Amino acid sequence: MITATTENIPGHQISSHLGIVCGNTVRAKHVGRDIMAGLKTIVGGEVSGYTEMLQESRNQATDRMIAQAQAMGADAIVNVRFTTSQVAQGMSEMLAYGTAVKLGQSGTTSPPPIS
Repeated sequence: MITATTENIPGHQISSHLGIVCGNTVRAKHVGRDIMAGLKTIVGGEVSGYTEMLQESRNQATDRMIAQAQAMGADAIVNVRFTTSQVAQGMSEMLAYGTAVKLGQSGTTSPPPIS
């Protein structure tokens, strides 16, 4: 599945839009990660436990979005975006969304000649 943050795929023509697709996951903080995050606020630096959790969340949300697009028969997803939100104390959602499309023939196409 081709995914892009752009509105088109270079070298391909979009033949049809199939609709919006999305994937999400909600994750809760882990006590061990919270303790390490608390220590990092004192000494500074990257909170690697949270970085890993966000990467896992992005991957899972992306996989779910792709699965939805495949079920629709899509060849690609364009305008892919990610967003996060807090859904409850200590729980965050990662959402991936975009537009599922069918691709036409590869290459660039010229507009029809004006007669």
